[in-house]
Amino acid sequence: MTEITITRPDDWHLHLRDGEMLRGVLPASRDFARAIIMPNLVPPVVTGAEAAAYRDRILAARPEGQGFEPLMTLYLTEGTDPEDVASAAASGLVTAVKLYPAGATTNSASGVRDVAKVMGVLERMAEIGLPLCVHGEVTDPAVDIFDREAAFIERVLDPVRTRLPELRIIMEHVTTRDGIDYIAGSGENLAGSLTVHHLILNRNDLLVGGVKPHFYCLPIVKREHHRAALVAAATGGDPRFFLGTDSAPHSKDRKECDCCAAGVFTAPNAMAWLAQVFEAEGALDRLEGFASLNGPAWYGLPPNAEKLTLRRSEAPLPAPEALQTGAGPVVVFDPGLPLHWHVVA
Repeated sequence: MTEITITRPDDWHLHLRDGEMLRGVLPASRDFARAIIMPNLVPPVVTGAEAAAYRDRILAARPEGQGFEPLMTLYLTEGTDPEDVASAAASGLVTAVKLYPAGATTNSASGVRDVAKVMGVLERMAEIGLPLCVHGEVTDPAVDIFDREAAFIERVLDPVRTRLPELRIIMEHVTTRDGIDYIAGSGENLAGSLTVHHLILNRNDLLVGGVKPHFYCLPIVKREHHRAALVAAATGGDPRFFLGTDSAPHSKDRKECDCCAAGVFTAPNAMAWLAQVFEAEGALDRLEGFASLNGPAWYGLPPNAEKLTLRRSEAPLPAPEALQTGAGPVVVFDPGLPLHWHVVA
């Protein structure tokens, strides 16, 4: 197959940042019709009023002619007002709430340290059917960084689901076989989003021959058998798994430094690499489900009416150039493999 046309996809996990970075990276998400926008700004997007203001800034930065709808989220804190969350959801402004364990990733210092302190918010969300997106890692320094997803499932996620089985939860950027197996063995109220870079990279790619700062992300990439489990889930047709790129831009100087920022910027070429992953598995017929249909169905939204066409070229495409923004250049994801797919329409 040298060309494939699918329903225009959505990105169910996207970082756009703010200010000059927002204006620089938003055009790179042109392949996607909608995206769940992460709220971990400084300060974080906690209230409905803050989400409305952030949405206005995104729409103002949207290039003319780019059909893109931001789906807003609220950053869950131990001081979040359940009724403000319910009001924002009822107005149609907010699509989900995001739980960051405090200290788990970029700009997560205001996150949750004790889940018991946000149980009132979670109970209200379960009552009104508002989904909870979770960054699934514990931050206990005694837990190895490669084991933090499995520990989160045991210590946090499973107890919350036992207490509130009606709460709809997305375990975002799943990185381990543990996470895949847990979702596969659960009911319809638990889903998982998968990133492009976690489908391609393992920890050898990050560490062998020198540390690659542009592959450093949180959750960190894992062993090869975990990556293989992610690919099997993405290409296997289970509707509870869908695309969430977790595309996370940082300026080059923040990545190439002594203590680099976590995040991989995949927005410009996410769909091309995803087509390559599915082709390698002989599963191009399932690409549309994973990228375009499963997410809307789980969130209760209609699929997009527009289409997206990808084409395969015989010769490998050139390596991507850094994206120039007012906040500095941002390096685009390049795993160092030959890429043959590209979006043509």
